[in-house]
Amino acid sequence: MGHSRQEKAASHDRIVRIAAGRFREAGVDGLSVAGLMQEAGLTHGGFYRHFGSRDELVAEALDEALAQSRATVAAAREAGAGYDAIVAEYLSPRHRDAPGAGCAVAALASEVGRLQDKPREAFTHHIEASLDGFLRLLRETNPAATRADALLAVTALAGAVAIARGVSDPALSDEILQGVREKLAALAGPDA
Repeated sequence: MGHSRQEKAASHDRIVRIAAGRFREAGVDGLSVAGLMQEAGLTHGGFYRHFGSRDELVAEALDEALAQSRATVAAAREAGAGYDAIVAEYLSPRHRDAPGAGCAVAALASEVGRLQDKPREAFTHHIEASLDGFLRLLRETNPAATRADALLAVTALAGAVAIARGVSDPALSDEILQGVREKLAALAGPDA
């Protein structure tokens, strides 16, 4: 007996969610379709009932990973977190040490430029939304904050986490997170 539309949609969503996490952990090229389908509890052959190509999966999974990143920040904001708290959490050892659950930008920025147009468009949309969000966040404590300040914050956050994950010296990794956190605090204004 065939799967219902609801079951197929649920399976599709599960594949995309799992792929989003695996992309953050191992990169786009580190994802095995066979391994992904096995983890989703489906057969390898079933992949093409859900996606026309691997590129289609990449586009959807990147979009999902970016949406998960936005949702994490939105949840922190709803819980009352301001700029300093969001920066501190982003630049925490916990975030650095959990790429599969962390920010898709820090995990995948270096790969996105080599992808097709659709994933790059999703990435661009996410970066624009992040810039707008960080500018609003900065202006809560520093009304003079500019788009350039938001650009600095967003790129420094993602870059710091990416580099902190890449270095082999744990002390240097911690120093990167702490140093960038201290410098980004200045963007919030003198009274923050």
